[in-house]
Amino acid sequence: MAGVNKVILIGNLGKDPEVRHLESGSVVANLALATTEVYKDRNGNRVENTEWHDLELWDGQAKIAEQYLRKGSQIFVEGKIKSDTWQDDQGNNRKRIKIRVLSFTMLGPAPSGENQNTNYGGNTQPQAQPAKKEEAVGSPASGSEMEDGSDDLPF
Repeated sequence: MAGVNKVILIGNLGKDPEVRHLESGSVVANLALATTEVYKDRNGNRVENTEWHDLELWDGQAKIAEQYLRKGSQIFVEGKIKSDTWQDDQGNNRKRIKIRVLSFTMLGPAPSGENQNTNYGGNTQPQAQPAKKEEAVGSPASGSEMEDGSDDLPF
C-alpha cells in the first residue's frame, strides 16, 4: 500500500531566512517556522503551546524567500517530512527532521507594495493567484443545483 507524506502548516518565521548559493548553481533557504496552539486547560487557564519546524526551500522558492520573507512573516506551507541522518564529530548518530516545502503562500500584510496571498510552488516563477470569493466546503458553485431539491449528500 502506498503512503502519504504531506504537511500543511500556518505559522510565523522566527528569524530571517538563511540562504546559501551552492557551487552547482542551486539555492537553498532554511527557515524556522513557529506554529502556536492556544487552548484552555481543565482549570480554564489559557495555555499556549509553540512548536518549531525547520523548513527547507530550493531554487526559485529559496530566491523568493530571500527577497520577501523576514522574521515575523506569516506563511502557509505545504510540503513533506524529510529526515537527515549523520554522525557528528564524536561518532554519535544524529537525526534531524525537516519539512521540504513544495509550495508556500505569504499571508498577512504584503511587504512594500507586493500582492498579498501570493502562492509560490514548485520551481516556477511566482504567480499571483486571482482574487476569488471563497466558498464553504461542499457548497454549490451556484444556486441552480439546489433549486430542484436534489443534492449529492448520502443522507
